[in-house]
Amino acid sequence: MRSFEELVAEAESADVTGWGFGWLEGRATEARPPWGFSRLLAARLAEVDSALDVDTGGGEVVAEVPRLPQTMVVTEGWPANAERARQLLGPRGVRVVETGDDGRLPFADASFDLVTSRHPVRPEWAEIRRVLRPGGRYLAQHVGPASAFELIEHFLGPLPEARRGRDSEQEVATAEQHGLEVTHLERARCRMEFHDVGAVVWILRKCVWWVPDFSPTRYAGPLRALDAQMRAGQPFVAHSTRHLIEALVPAR
Repeated sequence: MRSFEELVAEAESADVTGWGFGWLEGRATEARPPWGFSRLLAARLAEVDSALDVDTGGGEVVAEVPRLPQTMVVTEGWPANAERARQLLGPRGVRVVETGDDGRLPFADASFDLVTSRHPVRPEWAEIRRVLRPGGRYLAQHVGPASAFELIEHFLGPLPEARRGRDSEQEVATAEQHGLEVTHLERARCRMEFHDVGAVVWILRKCVWWVPDFSPTRYAGPLRALDAQMRAGQPFVAHSTRHLIEALVPAR
């Protein structure tokens, strides 16, 4: 294995735009939820005339879908990701819309048959309900509570209050308060393994909300502890949590 300094320097210079994770191949692994979100997304998009994908990242998930509806729109709040989505999805006629921090979806009421998202920043239920047509559906894979917190707390220490966020039952209750009927909820806890310190640096640069003040210099101590563990042949293990949620706008 290369030196600590070499692995960190490589990870610091690597591209982290978009929402692809190919850079981690051979360095880290994450099990996938059993429901197969990409397969479900492709099936739903093939059935509708208009759809909106929220917080699309660089458009990587939508790009995997073989058949898109006649009207396909995606939103993204990070300009670099939005530009990547334009490059990836524009040739297929997908409209990419940059959004702000206020949570508003800049579309007319009842614009879409389907709203989707994989890992939305936060589900804006009132807006989702507003832009869906009667009979329209929401399909998403959300990040669950305490996801990857073994890694996050390695750097930040115990976070008992934050561990209670992103509760699926609370999300269901809030969705229903805004007029959606939740038809399906499924949860998963998936094993993650990190095999070199570069993978840790890269993921913390990409998922900047995990350790908001992260830099390899600031957290040299915890990084070196991880490096020593992984050089001894023991990967660092964490767990992601996910839930699949499907909801319906009742037909009038």
